[in-house]
Amino acid sequence: MKITHSYFILFFFLLLACQGKKSKEEVSNIQKRVSIAEIEAGIKAYIDAETADNDGYFLINEENKKLRLKLVRVHTEYLSNLGPSKHFACVDLADEKGDVYDVDFFLEGEPGAMKVTETSLHKLNGKPFYTWKQLLDKTWRRVPVETASSDLLGVVELEDTFEFTYYAQMPELKQKAEVWIPIAQTDDFQTITVKSMKLPAQEKVIEDKENGNKIIYMAMGPEHSNSEIEIIYQVKRREKGPYDARGKVDQKYLEPNLLMPIGGQFEEIALEATQGKENDGDLVKARALYDYIIDNMRYMKFGDYGRGDAVYACDTKTGNCTEFHSFFISLARSIGIPSRFAIGASIPSDRNEGGIDGYHCWAEFYAEGKWWPVDISEGNKYTALATYYFGRHPANRIELSKGRDLKVDPSPSSGPINFIAYPLVEVNGEIIYPKVGFSFTRGA
Repeated sequence: MKITHSYFILFFFLLLACQGKKSKEEVSNIQKRVSIAEIEAGIKAYIDAETADNDGYFLINEENKKLRLKLVRVHTEYLSNLGPSKHFACVDLADEKGDVYDVDFFLEGEPGAMKVTETSLHKLNGKPFYTWKQLLDKTWRRVPVETASSDLLGVVELEDTFEFTYYAQMPELKQKAEVWIPIAQTDDFQTITVKSMKLPAQEKVIEDKENGNKIIYMAMGPEHSNSEIEIIYQVKRREKGPYDARGKVDQKYLEPNLLMPIGGQFEEIALEATQGKENDGDLVKARALYDYIIDNMRYMKFGDYGRGDAVYACDTKTGNCTEFHSFFISLARSIGIPSRFAIGASIPSDRNEGGIDGYHCWAEFYAEGKWWPVDISEGNKYTALATYYFGRHPANRIELSKGRDLKVDPSPSSGPINFIAYPLVEVNGEIIYPKVGFSFTRGA
């Protein structure tokens, strides 16, 4: 990465304008300062014009390669005036592989006639190439980041290999019970080998054909009280980025689910969150929805959380990962952006063995011919990783099942399975909850 050593006065120097008594001329100059909205319009107009001239892509030459980029969002929180007719903008743009670049722009000129004077790549998937340092003369300059940490909080990049133990203990059973358990499967991003399987009753493998899930079904009785279930997987997983859709996108990803309705208040919120972006692509709109949820929801395990109820999430603005992603899916589908749900477990990155704090879920949306992974609850908890989790799922996780309202045969008498990570145990139509424990070992 080529780093220039030009010095720039950033918006921090504007604080100096507050010191001392201002003359009428100074007050007049402040009043003439270009607004943030005008800077946003200026940088978007520049990107739109460049994109129109280059077959739908914004081009940046980086060392020996040419990046072909699409607009994701303008960071309105960083737009600023640097001085008379000088401005700063920070923009996220994604390349054809789905990598997201944070690009710094310096502009000159008045509203409607701004020209970009310098462009530089600041971050890649949330990791900085340089930072800013203020000098004694109050000017600012770029300083290279010697070691942009790959040890992002909770994130293993590229690949991860581990042994995953799925454990459950049945409760006391006084009558017949039925049990459904998801089976992790190999796909393009994870290779799954079942090392061992300990089941207390005769099993039958059934399939949720609509989503491609495989599920163990068992009929149990009082003799299986307190019995143990244990499945040990060997997992090799790679980091998941945007990937090409295969064939036509299924209409089901635009339709409601039982706990993920569309339209009504969801459409109203989605339209409000994407206001001003009506002519932008679905990638820009999805990022606006992602930011809306991060800005407005709190990760809180309180109340009727954990069911993936988008209405509950919308009303309370709280919940765990199931609410965060259900809310996103309802919003996205309400404005025509296909999206889908998956669930599994996140593997700790800071140790090589031990327990795992329950299940974790995530989502994907479709835009620009690709499926884009998102993890909004993690982006909410760790704001430094918000850019990373828009378009990335780390390697340290295992996916157990996909989709909502799963239809299988035999089926629970309560209807389609909302989603499945833990064993679903049903007695006389009532769901009961076994003791569950996930654990892992790296290097096993």
